[in-house]
Amino acid sequence: MQTQDINLPEPSDDFWREVRRQYPEQRPFLNLNNAAVSPTPLPVEDAVVKAFRFIGNNPDVNMWERLDTELPHVKRQLASFIDCAPEEIALNRNASEGLANAIFGIPLKRNDEVLIADWDYPSVRAAWAQRQVREGIEVKPVKFDLMGDGDAIIEAYRRAISPKTRVIQLTHMIHWTGRVLPIQRLCAIAASAGITTIVDAAQSFAQMPISFRELGCDFFATSLHKWLGAPVGNGMLIVKRDRIDETWPLLATFDDKPDGIGKFDQWNLGTYNSAMQAGILPALQFHELIGTARIQARLQALTKYWISAATSIKGFRVHTPIDVPELSGVSLFSVADHDAKSIESTLRSEYQIHVKYRRVADLEGLRVSPHIYMLKEELDRFVSALAAVTARAA
Repeated sequence: MQTQDINLPEPSDDFWREVRRQYPEQRPFLNLNNAAVSPTPLPVEDAVVKAFRFIGNNPDVNMWERLDTELPHVKRQLASFIDCAPEEIALNRNASEGLANAIFGIPLKRNDEVLIADWDYPSVRAAWAQRQVREGIEVKPVKFDLMGDGDAIIEAYRRAISPKTRVIQLTHMIHWTGRVLPIQRLCAIAASAGITTIVDAAQSFAQMPISFRELGCDFFATSLHKWLGAPVGNGMLIVKRDRIDETWPLLATFDDKPDGIGKFDQWNLGTYNSAMQAGILPALQFHELIGTARIQARLQALTKYWISAATSIKGFRVHTPIDVPELSGVSLFSVADHDAKSIESTLRSEYQIHVKYRRVADLEGLRVSPHIYMLKEELDRFVSALAAVTARAA
């Protein structure tokens, strides 16, 4: 079946089986860690292989004079999808690289204050810690409960803001648990105080409808190899137009006087594999063929499905708010009196099911993240295995 044949009017079981046939088989493990890396749909995989072979014919010409000349068009399509200007988009390798451009590029001086949360991504926290040590900026923690309501989270940030606050680092969807933060409201508070905002959208982008303009942030970074389904090695950084000139690029540029968004683009690495970027547009087209709203609804349905089935397991506890409109395909659970790492190991070695052990602060558990290509009977298999493993260890 060709991708364009996915045109069933309603998201029935038949519809999702057609979607499933557009993905490579996941072997030997049932992949429930799509929040880390998702498989690319087969049309995307085919486009990358074709581009890689095309490069091999005349690398110097076919990479830079052929494939790379398509990138402005790719940016235009992404800009339409995320609601920004193409001139605000830089293409790089992943969210971490995009975030590093913002973190290290924003001009700050000694004693300027940056707000970060315990739940922000480890490399993000480490990057700010590095600036603190090297430059004397002050990194201030924001404390809040991931199971608390949005108003409580907003109040935690509001209380942390001081006259010295210059930047607020924000994570749209917390990768540990899938909790979605009220980013739009937080960015509005920051903007009213003249505070710069950086949004880590590695997990939220392509899981739910997002408008860069409506979010109101200054910097927005994401990975394209998770929920969009682009090949590994693709990321996107959006920089608000009026912040581009003042922000330093992470890598030195080829041009003596770098100008515009291009100073953050991947080609500043030097030679890289252009074939990987040839998969961005097919991934976006595949995604839009299904529709973001439909994808979000499917991921929510899968999450609710397996959690509902698992609630019968003694001691089962979910650490992600479930009955909320912004529920995602990422959640964290634990089972009382059971070692989470041991459960992870047994599921993998005996049942060929791959979930991800996560621990941060006083939070510990197993992260589960199905993707749209997964079927409910596979989640039944996971829950049955989890019940067997916990019953045996009781």
